Amino acid sequence: MSIALAYTVTGQASELEQLIHGCIRNERSAQEKLYRLFYPKMMALVRRYIDSDAQAEEVLNNGYLRAFQKIKQYNFQGSFEGWVRKIIFHAVADHVKQNSKYANQIVLVEKDELVHKDHADRLYYDQLVQLVQALPEATRTVFNMYVMEGMTHKEIGALIGISEGTSKWHLSEGRRILREKIERLELHVK
Repeated sequence: MSIALAYTVTGQASELEQLIHGCIRNERSAQEKLYRLFYPKMMALVRRYIDSDAQAEEVLNNGYLRAFQKIKQYNFQGSFEGWVRKIIFHAVADHVKQNSKYANQIVLVEKDELVHKDHADRLYYDQLVQLVQALPEATRTVFNMYVMEGMTHKEIGALIGISEGTSKWHLSEGRRILREKIERLELHVK
């Protein structure tokens, strides 16, 4: 049972449940409320992969459209937010797959090197986000899927249409670029 549904009054549906039922009935006001309810978290998910405001908004809206089209499939088991998040994530993955310049490229895997902990500990969250956003698109996508979403290289490859080796290379390349940028910031204290 999700937290939102845990507060259901006997005989009455929770506000979230009412919104979901309204969306099932294709009520625009319920769709708008549901959209606004999860917008901040879902946009944060999309922005991890897409740095353009216009593209991020388009991908998010496409994801919500898919969610509204499939909302009858939600069975009120588990987290509704998790269900929406999965659909939005697939919209992001489809966008990345369609716009990837590297979809058919075969590359070798290079050994990862670690960034000194002193460097990373001194970065603020916003600085890290900016550094990740500055990665090349395909590299940023793989990096976020692996690091932020906890996906395997096999899952990433299947989702965005690249080989496991290409996924591993992009992760390694992302780490290399980030390590160099962090070290250039000269944040370590001796």
